[in-house]
Amino acid sequence: MKTAFVFSGQGAQYTGMGKELYDQEPLVRDTFTEASEVLGYDMAELCFSDDGRLNETTYTQAAILTVSTAFNRVLAANGAVPDVVAGLSLGEYSALVASGAITFKAAVALVAKRGKFMTEAAPTGTGKMVAVMNADRDLIEDCCRQASTVGIVSPANYNTPQQIVIGGEVEAVDKAVALLTEQGVKRTIPLNVSGPFHTALLKPASEKLAKELEKVPFSTPKIQVISNTTAEVMAADQIKPLLTQQVMKAVRFADSIETMKKMGVVRIIEVGPGKTLTGFIRKIDKSIVTGRVEDQATLTETLALLSEG
Repeated sequence: MKTAFVFSGQGAQYTGMGKELYDQEPLVRDTFTEASEVLGYDMAELCFSDDGRLNETTYTQAAILTVSTAFNRVLAANGAVPDVVAGLSLGEYSALVASGAITFKAAVALVAKRGKFMTEAAPTGTGKMVAVMNADRDLIEDCCRQASTVGIVSPANYNTPQQIVIGGEVEAVDKAVALLTEQGVKRTIPLNVSGPFHTALLKPASEKLAKELEKVPFSTPKIQVISNTTAEVMAADQIKPLLTQQVMKAVRFADSIETMKKMGVVRIIEVGPGKTLTGFIRKIDKSIVTGRVEDQATLTETLALLSEG
């Protein structure tokens, strides 16, 4: 019975995330300390105090990676090791840490820079993202192509078959939404996000990230990692090119779950703050057994679930 772990992406953060397990588990405290030493600020203070920094991309990404890695270490210490891993956008870095492809210290330094590059490429208020509900994938892609005559717009997140997020420059996104509405799409939801991530507007961030990735050593993953960009297993020699592309290419989460199913995965555990991915998985395929870890109760439930064999 194959099990996958999936790791939270940006947007899952909330003040106090990880505190219960931080107070109870030395491994969690040690992970926070490691992050603090690398980054030069107190990770516990960032996650547990309500000073607003946690929602700034420059800080958010390192915080979620820290919390997710801490939870994964507790799972591993309890004998819970997945057959396959993946993550949503930023969560792909947590997945790579879990796979052994990159050390946590190298990853937390890298995602802090990634967050900075993304903020510089698309400052808060730049562009727009809209969730398109219950619309055909081909129709969404076609309307984005048509709207690209007035600016950058493309699918950014294939979350579930019923929810695809488009993003880009405001005029182009509005044009795509208008075209979709003309075609009978009844529900589109503007998202409150810090920038139009996973679109061509992030090309400057992708270029800067590529230079940083050249300095970082990666190992062959000990656990298979599904790429956001291709929805296929990452080859070791493709990790850096794929991470370079990932910041400006669509996240294919729904396709990644389908890949896991073909690999024989029947249980998926969401590791990290929130339950967004668990919600997506239930919409993709209700037959998949799901669990999650973000506090003592969910940890206990998930360890019981995994002990069933």
